[in-house]
Amino acid sequence: MNNRRRLIVAAGGGAVAAPWMHARAQGAYPTKPIRFVMPYAPGGSSEILARPIAAELTKNLGQNVFIDFKPGGGTTIGADLIAKSPPDGYSIVMMLTAHAVNATLMKKLPYDTVRDFAPITLAATLPLVVVVNAASPYRTMADLVAAMRANPGKLNYASAGPGNTSHLSVEYFTSLIGTKATHVPYKGSGPAITALLARDVDLIFDSLSSSLPQIQGGKFRALAVTTLKRSRILPDVPTIHETVLRDFDVSVWYSILAAAGTPAPIVQKLNAEFIKAMNAPDAKARIEAAGYDIVGSTPAELDAFIRAEIVRWAKVVRDSGATAE
Repeated sequence: MNNRRRLIVAAGGGAVAAPWMHARAQGAYPTKPIRFVMPYAPGGSSEILARPIAAELTKNLGQNVFIDFKPGGGTTIGADLIAKSPPDGYSIVMMLTAHAVNATLMKKLPYDTVRDFAPITLAATLPLVVVVNAASPYRTMADLVAAMRANPGKLNYASAGPGNTSHLSVEYFTSLIGTKATHVPYKGSGPAITALLARDVDLIFDSLSSSLPQIQGGKFRALAVTTLKRSRILPDVPTIHETVLRDFDVSVWYSILAAAGTPAPIVQKLNAEFIKAMNAPDAKARIEAAGYDIVGSTPAELDAFIRAEIVRWAKVVRDSGATAE
């Protein structure tokens, strides 16, 4: 109703104008390329998910949906770009769990996490996987925990940036097992993976899709996944829950957002097109082969989900003492 009311006001308040604008938005959009912002560096899990979706959207919409990388600021640079973009559906962003985390973790955001965005769909979820270099002495989660406890703060872990799930999940984990590790933030999973390959850091709690090629290629050793159930992609890798810490359960989620005030017909069209694109046979096969679970929520469901996640991660931030530094 809020979007409908804004449409009426924008048209001059006339009741006759609203149906005309509704039809125009539904019929004409899109008439030019759509920018699909990734708030991370290339090579991470957001790009792996976005590529097949963007290809399907381009084919189905008849307009180029191009990926635009805007890393930095713990995803706030890319998010702020969308928050301040025209609300016309031609600039959208893929925001991960860090979007909800930053509402508490960042002392001052240049936007409101809820009010400044129009939810489109919760696209997918993905487990994290605890990985070390194949040459690492740590062969199990028990080995890793023993080393962390024996040398608090000595082990370094990479993350895809402050506030990213790869950051907060480690802070949450170490707070529960009563020790510390040193955070080394990067501008995405790609640079973090490069650091682990070079053994500049000791470990990553990384998105499964971005570390999977290194695991399959024998360069990373997977110690555990962070969800309660094992991944269908790595069935022989145990969970943290079944090895060293009961009930530990963390996953990454991937949402699609536009600027607040985007007309409801455009939001609904994007919602339908994203769900269609993710479930196209070729795209679905690629997405699921990388370990993602496709969701495809309604805009209202995503709005409620993000609000609940803000509350959930606020507790993790407070309890762990994590900071954006």
